[in-house]
Amino acid sequence: MELIKVTDKKTRKEFIKVSKIIYRDENTWVCPLDKEIDAIFDPGKNVYYNHGEAERWILKDNNNKLTGRIAAFIDYNTAHSQDQPTGGMGFFECLNDKKAAYLLFDTAKKWLKEKGMEAMDGPINFGESDKYWGLLVDGFTHPSYEIAYNHRYYQDLFESYGFKTYYKQEGFHIDLTKELSEKFMKIAEWVAKKPGYEFKHFTWKEKEKFTEDFAEAFNLAWTPYKENFEPLKPEYIRKTLTKAKAIIDEEFCWLAYHNGRPIAISLMYPDVNMILKYMNGKLSLWNKLKFVYLKQKKTITRIRGVLLGVIPKFQGLGVEAAVIWNIEQSVKNKPQYKEVELSWVADFNPKMRKIFVMVGGVSAKHYITYRYLFDRNATFKRYPMPEEK
Repeated sequence: MELIKVTDKKTRKEFIKVSKIIYRDENTWVCPLDKEIDAIFDPGKNVYYNHGEAERWILKDNNNKLTGRIAAFIDYNTAHSQDQPTGGMGFFECLNDKKAAYLLFDTAKKWLKEKGMEAMDGPINFGESDKYWGLLVDGFTHPSYEIAYNHRYYQDLFESYGFKTYYKQEGFHIDLTKELSEKFMKIAEWVAKKPGYEFKHFTWKEKEKFTEDFAEAFNLAWTPYKENFEPLKPEYIRKTLTKAKAIIDEEFCWLAYHNGRPIAISLMYPDVNMILKYMNGKLSLWNKLKFVYLKQKKTITRIRGVLLGVIPKFQGLGVEAAVIWNIEQSVKNKPQYKEVELSWVADFNPKMRKIFVMVGGVSAKHYITYRYLFDRNATFKRYPMPEEK
């Protein structure tokens, strides 16, 4: 076997090609856009390079055929705030071969160790945790846009190497052809119409104010649940919305206010993977025309729920329900949508899990974010649950 560092145009292309080889007989998998994976490892496009670094490798067998890949990275904003300095690994793909997988894991570990790290989390993203985060271990159905999908045997490769569960995640599905419970709807509508509360969906005309308010509410809502939380900046939100402009629906992005201050957020968008599955990662002119055609044909029938959050002071007051009620009113006018996939909620956030269940969400997918301690005699600690903080 030959391990090769990604350093030039040829190896960058081969890094992309690995996944297409690994999943060529897997009809469920949807190939991410090549340029979007490339962008994650482009210092000019990924802001995480402002406070981090990354390295990639590909693996070839003795016949010079691609058999695997891996990336290792460090976010210096959070790495040294753990019990031990901790980096990350991700974008792992490999044939069902433990020797090959272990070589890839060893390579990431060695690089991180040389950078002063003592542990690695994975598989994770060199960026926000709403993308390519965690290992799918149950619920191998359609993957939503930018959500992790992998072969079933990956779990054994990770766990036999020595990775341990750092936290678990669940993905929920909501059947939009079914009515929400009457009791829930009454409570939600009552909260939505209470004095002092206001619920507004995103518009491109108010993009600047929306992103400022979104960032404020997001940072207040997520601080209690995310260890070593890194505040979200309005510029990142603007970039994300602009990137998704071709598919974004203004009525799928909501903010709740109380006396003029943002207190809750919700972000959803049509699941573009339902079109991308026909493109093999390429955005050629022909594929762009195909995209427009399939979009107009209302090929997308699934919505991806990216996040829903309420700042602590207003949790438990029905604000979440009121946000969902407003979304539900919007979806009524869009009958092409049949399902919502709520990306994932971690086991350290039971309040959000309760909300997903309350609105009719069914637990459909399970993921694990692992941690590997380089000192094999060190005491392993899981991500702290709320009662442990």
